[in-house]
Amino acid sequence: MSFTTLITADQLRAAGAGPVVIDTSFDLADVNAGETSWRDGHVPGSFYLHLDRDLSGTKTGSNGRHPLPERAVFAATLARCGVTPARQVVALDRQGGMYAARLWWMLRWMGHGNVAVLDGGVNAWTAAGGTLTAAPTPAAPVTANYPERAALVRTIGAEALQAQLGRTPLIDARAGERFRGEVEPLDRAAGHIPGALNRFFKDNLDPLTGRFKPAAQLRAEFSALLGTHPAEGTVHQCGSGVTACHNLLAMEHAGLAGSVLYPGSWSEWSADPSRPVAQGA
Repeated sequence: MSFTTLITADQLRAAGAGPVVIDTSFDLADVNAGETSWRDGHVPGSFYLHLDRDLSGTKTGSNGRHPLPERAVFAATLARCGVTPARQVVALDRQGGMYAARLWWMLRWMGHGNVAVLDGGVNAWTAAGGTLTAAPTPAAPVTANYPERAALVRTIGAEALQAQLGRTPLIDARAGERFRGEVEPLDRAAGHIPGALNRFFKDNLDPLTGRFKPAAQLRAEFSALLGTHPAEGTVHQCGSGVTACHNLLAMEHAGLAGSVLYPGSWSEWSADPSRPVAQGA
């Protein structure tokens, strides 16, 4: 069976050793915390990928805080984890899927459709009776780098987005106070891209369980946000192109396919003082 959006802990346990499991736990305030937590206790056989080292490229000062890596570089990273076009991949974290969703989107960017996020992450795994281990994961069998394939997702750059402002629906995944410009702890300027709608990525989760809301509920909520705008072609952004993938995953799970990622997001947009900025709701 192929999983392309979410997978439950019970389904992952039933899959045995078939999937490649990759832990992406991370903490922006302590960039070593995610890897430390993985070393202390992880899903048996899982690999670890670090947001800064493995899921991001070289920063130039104008391309955002977490630019995408070169596809060839990421292809080698996937090979290190034993990912091939035939393997199911499961991404997980300890932060409600915010980093796992980045890996989910990046695999689709590489043309890999058989990738899903573990709904509820490590907590769901242990709640379902899964064990954790501190034993090192054996190195994956040596394989060729992941092959060049057509992307299953689309991106847009800052210039193209600016030319489409007012005509393209745009969803910002940051918390409301950052979107409104009341605070800005990370980037050059406070506020948001003019015309953007705000959908905090954590609103995709049930606050009691920490798992994604049912697909029908997500579909209703995103449809209400977009109104008459189609899901296809809707652009997603956040602070640095990470939590926007959470909204992309939620929409895909809800059957609202075809959205676009602006990878540079607010950190790239606000780095150029010539670009327009809006504040308030």
